[in-house]
Order: sequence, then C-alpha cells, then structure tokens
Amino acid sequence: MSWPWFSSHLRYQASKGYTAVAGFGVRCGSSYSMLGTPVIPGMANVAIIGGSRGIGEAVARHLVAKSERVLSISRTVSRYGEWIKADVSTLEGVNTVAEVAGQGGLDSLLYMGGTWEANAFTPSYSFSSCSDDDIARVLNVNLLAPIRIAKVLVPALRKSSNPKIIFMGALSGRDNFSSREVANTASKFGLRGVVHSLREELRYDRISVTVINPGNVGTPEVLSDLAEIGAPATDAIPLEDLLMIIDCVLCLSRQTCIKEIDVPAMSSKGA
Repeated sequence: MSWPWFSSHLRYQASKGYTAVAGFGVRCGSSYSMLGTPVIPGMANVAIIGGSRGIGEAVARHLVAKSERVLSISRTVSRYGEWIKADVSTLEGVNTVAEVAGQGGLDSLLYMGGTWEANAFTPSYSFSSCSDDDIARVLNVNLLAPIRIAKVLVPALRKSSNPKIIFMGALSGRDNFSSREVANTASKFGLRGVVHSLREELRYDRISVTVINPGNVGTPEVLSDLAEIGAPATDAIPLEDLLMIIDCVLCLSRQTCIKEIDVPAMSSKGA
C-alpha cells in the first residue's frame, strides 16, 4: 500500500464530503462521535474484541474520537469506549457479546484479541513443554472465538450501510514464515482460512472481511520486549502505521474488499 495511493483516496473521500483527521483516515459530517467530532459510516458503531491491552487498546483509543459508539470487549477493564466484560474464549463470554453488541446495528467488528504459548518468541520456548491447557487456550482465543463472535454479530452487521469485519492475524500465519510457536502459528494459519471462507459466505450480504498480518507492532509492551533482548525499535512497525491501515479499510466503500494485508517491519523478518 503506497502513501500516494492513500492520499488520492483521501482526496476522493473529500470529494464525497469527508475531511481528513489528524493524518489518519477520514471522517464524515453526517453524524458525530462520542467526543463531538464527525464520523464516517464504517466507524459509527464499532465492536472491538481485546480492547484493554496492546493493539486492541490502541485501536479503541484511536476510534473513540471518530465513532458514535465503541464497545470495548475484554476480560480486563478497558479505558476507552464502553467496556463490556467478557472472556470470548468461553461460550458464556460469546453469549455476553451477542446480548450487548448484537442488539441493534453494528458497522464494524474488529477482532484484535490474541494470545500465544508460554515463553513464546523467546529461546525458552519448547513445544514439548507446552501443556494441553496452554495449547487449547491459544486455539480458543485465536481461532474458535473469532468464528463464534463473527457468527453472533453478523445479524447486527447486516443492518449497516457499510459493514466491515477486520481480524488481526500475524505474519506467522503466512506460508513459509519461520516460526517455532506451533499452536500460535496453527491458529493464525487457521484464521486466514476463516477469513477467506467467511468472505465467500457473506459476499451477497456485501460485508467486507479483511485480515491484517503484521509482524511486531510497536506497542509499549512490544517495544519493552525488544529493548530487553537488545533489538532495535525499528524491528517493529509504528503503531500509527497500523492505525492508518485500519482507518483505510474502514473508510472504503461497500464496493471494495481488501482480502489480506501483510505488514512486516522493513528491517525485520518477512520484509
């Protein structure tokens, strides 16, 4: 994705009555966000899974200024949007999401939650040492929960004039990417299959389904981990870049669907 293309996209949106928002995406004057600023249709009513930490928290903070309603769904307290306490790795948590977010219309579902095995991405990781509970937890959060959440929220998304679903994948789910974390890698491969099948299933509903596959993303947690092992911060993509990509997907028209976006850091694996 080239920035000149994105600039052209913003100019096109401006011709339709949208205006730029601090370098990230666009906004529309037809309705107003929780902070009184105009919003665009794809960002009006948003549900974010995993909105209390990492990428999910950053996305929630970013979209609060652009949305009428942000539902931030997580096990721990989210500081941004309306916090919905739910553990989506359980059926009880999925039912909670269905009861709260499934009522009325929903413009966008952003599944930002994710987890990995104990000692993942460190020299201490050992597949042979992974417990069955650990493996099941990773597969539940990264693979089964996205399927279940999408299923219960599709009826609400069908009511939107420009519905979007975005899943946060990973480069480790791409072909021939060297990654030792077996359960996490399997779940990210599987998530790509979910996205491709779901896109076909929802094609006639014109619900856009996208998976974003980043490498390391420069959240405070990741930058701290990189510093601990003596790796440069440039091994992670800037968080602002990821937010811009999400904005772009959300503000595209209903005629367009972005299938996958791979986002490695220029100086890291996968570039």
